[in-house]
Amino acid sequence: MSSSACSTNKDMVTRLTVVMLWLLLGVFVLYPLCRLFAMTFWVDGNFTFENLRPFLDNWYDRRSAVNSILLGCSVGLAGTALGFIFAFVTTRLNLPTWLKFALSAITILPLISPPFTSSIALTLLLGPNGMVLQFFGLDNFNFYGFWGTFISETLTFFPVAFMTISTILARIDPNLEDAANSLGASSSEVFRTVTLPLAAPGIANAFLLVFSCSLADFATPQVLGGHSFPVLPTQAYLQITGMYDFKGGAALSFMLLIPALVVYALQHYWVSKKSFVTVSGKAGGKSSIKGPGLALTTIMGSVVAIVIAFIIAIYAVILVGSLVKVWGVNNTITFDNYHYVLTHGMKAIKDTLIIACIGTPLGGLLAVLVGYVTTRLKIRGHKTLETVSLLNYTLPGTVVGIAYIIAFNDKPIVLTGTIYILIAAYLFRYSSAGIRNVIAALTQIDPSIEEASRSLGAGSARTFISITIPLVLPAILAGMKYLFIHSMTAISATIFLVSVNWTLITTRILECMTELQFAQACAFSVILILLVFAASGAMTLLAKVLCRNGDNIGAH
Repeated sequence: MSSSACSTNKDMVTRLTVVMLWLLLGVFVLYPLCRLFAMTFWVDGNFTFENLRPFLDNWYDRRSAVNSILLGCSVGLAGTALGFIFAFVTTRLNLPTWLKFALSAITILPLISPPFTSSIALTLLLGPNGMVLQFFGLDNFNFYGFWGTFISETLTFFPVAFMTISTILARIDPNLEDAANSLGASSSEVFRTVTLPLAAPGIANAFLLVFSCSLADFATPQVLGGHSFPVLPTQAYLQITGMYDFKGGAALSFMLLIPALVVYALQHYWVSKKSFVTVSGKAGGKSSIKGPGLALTTIMGSVVAIVIAFIIAIYAVILVGSLVKVWGVNNTITFDNYHYVLTHGMKAIKDTLIIACIGTPLGGLLAVLVGYVTTRLKIRGHKTLETVSLLNYTLPGTVVGIAYIIAFNDKPIVLTGTIYILIAAYLFRYSSAGIRNVIAALTQIDPSIEEASRSLGAGSARTFISITIPLVLPAILAGMKYLFIHSMTAISATIFLVSVNWTLITTRILECMTELQFAQACAFSVILILLVFAASGAMTLLAKVLCRNGDNIGAH
């Protein structure tokens, strides 16, 4: 070990940083999970499975578990198929650059919108007094249940598969497909025997990600599932908020945790095999991508066009729905809904912005500290520290929310009803993207740059502030943007944590939906989308300015 490394390990600032990180992760990640497991399996000082028995004996709860798995598999398959088609069209077909950009932007739109957006739009189109049902005269059509939830979740989560698979497809060397063509294979045969096998691990990983998103989704089943299609997240929510049964909610959360952990293990397995889809070798001339053949290209293009039109229609319905008095009954144009939002809903808007604005810089700080400690310092247990820091994100939001309400509802730490529990829930769940980004950025930076600073007499803190942070600033800002967006739009982890003192826009949208105030729900959604877009644009502009300055700092 070099003398600079020894001095770093002995630096008091470093030790305090490591202790602080473990303390924070212990309190806001490990402690809630321990309380959740204790409430599930610990009764009168003894370990027991008695709290799980009511769940296993109740046919409705068993049906909820089956429905959750069925819905997750269905959405996973459909979302992955759509994601692959969109990724193939944008990365492997010879389309104009502006068209590829437009397709990608529209595809990502559902991810940065409130989780209720597609649910509200589909309800206005296919629910009671729906535009489509009125047009075709279908009065007895029941949209609620499996099919409504399935369609809405597929539209919401297929962009996750799109982003995952597009990265894989972009890395496939076209020369391999060109070689197969030169050996006499048709375009469809090349697609089937070369492109698909190379993308298979990425496709499997995308399926697991979409399945996990569906399994953890609370908002869509709550609005569209109804009593005919119960799922575990909504049952756990009703168990706690409706029956005030924390033990029952904890037991249901544990049953939701089992498939989530299985999915995480499988996902980790596929990610570890990602090298099979990364083609490397000696540099050579790049051949053009031929495509999968006229028939498949036509089918894929048609699917993309239909889905894009559907997404645009959804947001158009949300906008129009926010400007009418009563959808399907009185379609008179009015701004009363926005007046309602900006008066009765102003507290939720202010609270949401305050929580997001406080949590976002704290998330950036947490990301860079965890990334630096686990990547640069290589302290004992650094892999464990990294795993714990990402643990809350791998768990379903419902599980995290229930664990927080159980852990912080009584002594020794009481946070319920305060802003701190909401900030903590977002901070330790959605800072994972920033942590991953910082770790990836640091692995690409030569440690000798920081060692040179320390050898010239700078301490760990000064080196960290003046050298490390400017070098990883783009990764930090990208993680902060991710955290801000989810702090504005997420609901599954925080639906249990809102109170009279602090509420969120997403919870107000849910209240409007359950009270059949669709016009007000649309207005809330439009306001939230505009706020997210404005903040994202401002953060993107700020990132360009700061990163340019950061590059200058790093250069000197």
